[in-house]
This record gives sequence, C-alpha cells and structure tokens, in this order.
Amino acid sequence: MKPNYIIIPVITILTAAIGSWLTSGGMNWYKTVNFPSWTPPGSVIGLVWTVIFILSAISALMVWNQAAHDNRLWWIAAIFIANAVLNILWSYLFFNRHLIGPAVWEAGLLGISVIALTVLIWPISRLASVFLWPYASWVIFATYLTYSVWFLNH
Repeated sequence: MKPNYIIIPVITILTAAIGSWLTSGGMNWYKTVNFPSWTPPGSVIGLVWTVIFILSAISALMVWNQAAHDNRLWWIAAIFIANAVLNILWSYLFFNRHLIGPAVWEAGLLGISVIALTVLIWPISRLASVFLWPYASWVIFATYLTYSVWFLNH
C-alpha cells in the first residue's frame, strides 16, 4: 500500500479532530453570540464539514496518484497543508480567542487557498478539482456568515 493512502487520511482526520476540539471548547461563548437569522443549525454545519473533509481527502489522493512526477505536486501539497493549518486557525481565532474580525480575514485566506487548489489541480484532474468546489462554496458562505456575526456583535 502506498504511504499516501495512510498519510492523507490521517492529516485529514487530525485537521477535523483539532478543529472540532477547538470548536467544542468555545461552545459556551458561542451560545452568547448574536447570529443572523439565516445561520444554519449546528447539525447542518457539522454534516457539511464532514462531506467537505471526505471530498478533500479524495481529491488529495487523486492528485497525488495522478501527478506523482509532476512538479506542481509539491506546490499543491504545500497548499493543502497550508489549507489545513488555516482551517484549524479559524476555529482557534473564532471559538477560542473570540476574535471575530480577524476570523473574517482568516476565512478569506482559507477561501483563497481552496480556490488556488481548484485552479492548480484542474489541469491534473478535473474531477479532483470539482471535488473541492463544495469546499470553496462553503468557505465563501462561511466567510460572509463570519462577517455578519462580526457586524452583529461589533
């Protein structure tokens, strides 16, 4: 078995677990925050993130397997790692530090990283790129939601 079949899922699971842990640590504060009426319920948010993490791991595996000798692979891997760090950082800023304004900017950077991945991956595997489109869409939505929360609580 290729190591990427272990490493990529482990990184994905660790990213999700750390983000979830950071999120759960801020739930008491979260309950005191004003939200727009169109904020999805927590169960929907959790389901969406589960699907996004699964699709992202599949996308990363597809790219790794199809671009083993492509010079772009290391750039793509670096952006996937940066994306994981940004994903965790948002949870830290928002849920643990309660820094909603910086979380808006950080979410924007997270969105840029996902869009960069979709563009870089497209020539290697269109399907792997398409698997990241829900992630890009969700992060754009989540960035606007974070901005709205900041506006309502500023």
